[in-house]
This record gives sequence, C-alpha cells and structure tokens, in this order.
Amino acid sequence: MIKYLFILFLCTVVSVQGQQTTSTIAKNQDSSYDIQDSVMVKTRDGAMISAMIVKKKGEKEPLPVIFQFTIYVRDTGRDLQSLKNAADKGYIGVMAYARGKRLSPDDINPYEFEANDTYDVIDWISQQKWCNGSIGMYGGSYNGFSQWAACKTLHPALKTIVPYVANRPGMGLPMENNIFINPNYEWAFYVGNNKYLDNETGNDRKRFRAMMFNWWDNGKAYNKMDIIDGAPNRWFQKWITHPDFDEYWQKMAPYKEDFKQITIPVLAFDGYYNDSQNSSIYYLKELQKYSPNTPFYLIIGPYGHFGTQQGGEKEVNEYKVDEVALFDINKITYEWLDHILKNGPKPSALKNKINYEVMGANEWRSAPSFEKMNNDVLKFYLSNQKKGGTYFLDSKTSNKNTFLSQTVDFKDRKLSGNSDYYPSPIEKNELDKSSGFIFTSNPVEKPVIVNGSFLGGLHISINKKDVDVGVTLYELTPEGKYFHLSYYIGRVSYAKDITKRNLLKPGDKTWIEFTNSHFVSKKLQKGSRIVVKIDVNKNPFSQLNYGTGKDVSTETIKDASVPLKIKWYNDSYVKIPVLNEE
Repeated sequence: MIKYLFILFLCTVVSVQGQQTTSTIAKNQDSSYDIQDSVMVKTRDGAMISAMIVKKKGEKEPLPVIFQFTIYVRDTGRDLQSLKNAADKGYIGVMAYARGKRLSPDDINPYEFEANDTYDVIDWISQQKWCNGSIGMYGGSYNGFSQWAACKTLHPALKTIVPYVANRPGMGLPMENNIFINPNYEWAFYVGNNKYLDNETGNDRKRFRAMMFNWWDNGKAYNKMDIIDGAPNRWFQKWITHPDFDEYWQKMAPYKEDFKQITIPVLAFDGYYNDSQNSSIYYLKELQKYSPNTPFYLIIGPYGHFGTQQGGEKEVNEYKVDEVALFDINKITYEWLDHILKNGPKPSALKNKINYEVMGANEWRSAPSFEKMNNDVLKFYLSNQKKGGTYFLDSKTSNKNTFLSQTVDFKDRKLSGNSDYYPSPIEKNELDKSSGFIFTSNPVEKPVIVNGSFLGGLHISINKKDVDVGVTLYELTPEGKYFHLSYYIGRVSYAKDITKRNLLKPGDKTWIEFTNSHFVSKKLQKGSRIVVKIDVNKNPFSQLNYGTGKDVSTETIKDASVPLKIKWYNDSYVKIPVLNEE
C-alpha cells in the first residue's frame, strides 16, 4: 500500500530589500556564532520572506554562501544546526522559508512562488557585504525542488545546486503520470496549517486512512475528499483542478527550453525506492537533453525518500540493503561545495556522471550517461500462453490479434486492483492474483544487471473513454521470492501528451507507450525470471477513473453502472535495460 508521506520570472526588475531585526537567538553572548534569526527579505511583488543567517564571530572577509530554501520550519533545532555546520566549514549559512512560513505575514501556497522567491533571495544575498558573490544550494525533498525552481531563471550568483530526492510538482506529486495520489492531501495541512509545522495533524494517520477508506467505500467524488475529512483543504482543491501538466505546474520549475540556460554543475542524490523518484530523474534527463554540456552527477542506490537524505538506510521496506550502499551524504555534499565554490578537489565518490549501487552485487558502478548504463535490452511480449501457472513473458513476437480480457466492476469495493504496485515490502512470497494478469519469463541463463528504467508499449481496447493502468516489474528468484524492481502507473488519456487529455474511442484499439517508470539497478541471479504484472488501477490510494471522460475528480460510483471491459492485446511488450558483462 502507498505510504503517507508553484510564478514565471517577471522581466520587470523590482528591487529586493532586506530588513534585519534584533535576533533573540543571537543574544547568547557565549556563542561562537553571529546568528541573525529575524531577517526579512522583500520580494519584487511585495511578499516578505523570513530568513536566518549564521556566520562565525569575528569573520570579516566576504565568504561564499550556502543557501537553503524550505517550507519546513525547524528553526530551533535542525535548521540552526545546519547553518552552524556551514559556518564551521568556512561559509555563511542562510536559511529562507517559503512565503507565509515562520515570520512571513503572507498566505502559504506550497510550490507556487518558489521560482521567483528563490531568485529574489539569492539576489539579496549576493548584494550583502558578507557574500563574495558565490552561492551554492543543497537539501532534500521540498528543498530539492526549490533548488531547481531557483534555476527556472538562473541568477549569476548561483554557482551550483545539490538536490536530494527533489520533488517536481505535477510530476510525481501530487499526481504521477496525471493520476492524483493521496499522500499530499494530508501534507498540505502539515505545512499549511500554521507558520511552522502542524505535527499533530501530519501524524494523524488514523484520521487520513479513515478518510481514504470512507471515500472508497461510499463512492463519492474525489473532489469531496475534504468534505469526508470534515476540514476544507484549499490546496488539494486547487491541485485537482489542474489534471493536465499545464502552465500552473510548468511555471513552478524548469520546463523544456528553460533547461537550456542551466549551465551550473549539479550533484543529485536519489533512491530506487524514493516515492517521487521520477521527479528527480526527470530534472536530470531534461538537463541532459536540453543542456548536454552542463556537468551533472547522480548518486543513487537502494534508498527511500527519507533514507536517501540520511546517506542510505540499513533496511528499506523490509529489505536489508548491501553494506556498501551506505555513504556519508554530508561529507560528499560539502566536498562538492568546496570543489565548486573553493576550487577544491572533486569528491572521490564521483567516478562518472551516474554513480549507482548494484543491489545484489554489493558494489558501486558508474557510467557517463543514463544511456551508457546498459548494453542490451530485454524485450518481452505479453503472450496469451499459459506456462507454469501464469502467462508466458515471451521474447518472441506475439499475435497482434489475440488478447486477454479483463472486466473491472468499479462498484465492487471488496476487490481492488493494482493495489500492490507500491514496493512495500520489496520482497514477498507471492503476488496478488485476484486482479490483472501475471507474466513470467524463462530463467535467465547467466547473471545480468537490470540497469535503468523499463519502458513498454500497451495495445488495448476498452468500452469506455479512459482508464488508469499499472505495470509492475519483479525478479522471481530461484528461491521463489518476488523482488520488486520497478513500476509504472499512468492515465491512458495522457500517455501521448501529459499537457493535454486525449480520450479514447470506445471499442477502438489504442497503442500506448510509456517511459516514466522508476529507475533501478539490481543484479539478477542465474536462474531468476522476469515477472510483469499488468492491471487496471483501482484502489483507495489514488483517484478512481471510471472512464466516462468527465473530470475524474467529479466522477462517482453512479458512473460505474457499466463495468469496464479491457482487452490487453498480446503484441504489448516491455523493454528492460540490462548490462551484460560477458
């Protein structure tokens, strides 16, 4: 089950003013730091950004600045300590908070103003006498997103970014491949209910699970979720009015041509089991596409969203990771910042652009690009032949005129579909066979490394105008364990263009290509098999697409009078990138 886990740059330049007030923290005369905790920076559109600055006492020369921009206000603990760490390493530490947070009097609107506000704060920092004109950014999750937002229009003083598990609003959260998923619903309250963080609400898992399952059981529209919850959620309501990846989402971070002007070096960190991984990888692949000469590096391994930010975790989703996978993320981050901002040596961990831990091999490898990570592709067709209790994942072309039929009754709330696509636990003894179809390959004849993101083509026809589908990839080990490798969920009507919905014609064959699956590296043993499961997405953890063609958020169980009938044609296929070593 799924775990619980936004304006274009204005050409008219408006001055950014800084006002500093007396710091309450800085009154500690025994401190070796000069702490200014009540700094207010005025943006060009009149908003006020709350910030903290930490310097070593007695420092008189201008220094490079380490800048973080976040919506998470933890100023009395972790935030202040991170700024002290920057000062200890010979930098000025600056932390700024999203408008509306901490001392800011403005409204809280996650994602919406970061592209402008980060630029304005960077501009202000660059004008301070204690700044030598060089600024670097680092941080994870929302802080990772804000770094890319700062690159929407690149300020000359920003010299590098180090994003960990960076979010990309509209792509990974609060929707993935145009399907709204539920975790961001409660997150909006967590960051938006007050100037700091509403931990009581954010930790109330019982409340939000009850809300989800009440919605699922009673069949109300998705846009009634906050009525079911009993508390208005204006952020959620705004998000679901943008099911297209439209201008609302596009303006929050670099999009297409915006990447061309990003020329600063980038070091990114991510995990194979990071929920919003496709957000982070999207940034890098678009940077590689539009600005191929811009140096970027990636360190990635078997980590979740929070584990990545800690330098790995010994166990992720009940899977014990390889010992070599753990690393010192703080050390590598500052080695990189020293490399860019102080002309220090490049971190030794960066052997090449893509640095990845191979699960099952207990080793790190590297490659000069995403494409060079593999030297072969395993292509399998979803055949209609039965073999060993499941359908055969065939390396030979299957008949384009044969198909497997599936009927999905959306009125039936006892039977869910695609509910185990999320990798928790990563290893399991069996797969849910109550819905969808499972395909199993012949054993691999020699060890091979699955390296990268799988893709595929689905040939389907349905009796409705739309459907949400899931494709999940596993390794079936010789010991009989199913090891979760990767997954894809997506709305078919957006498969060709995430910015515009293209409804299907009932009864017509439709070819859907998908690429935005999750990235992984895993060494498969000799004798292992590849397993693919396909299914219609129907569960309590995301929107429910009834297929009428109406706005999915407005559909109700009344739209489920006719069951969905889907034909999965057997010329559908998956392509799995692999590295053969012989």
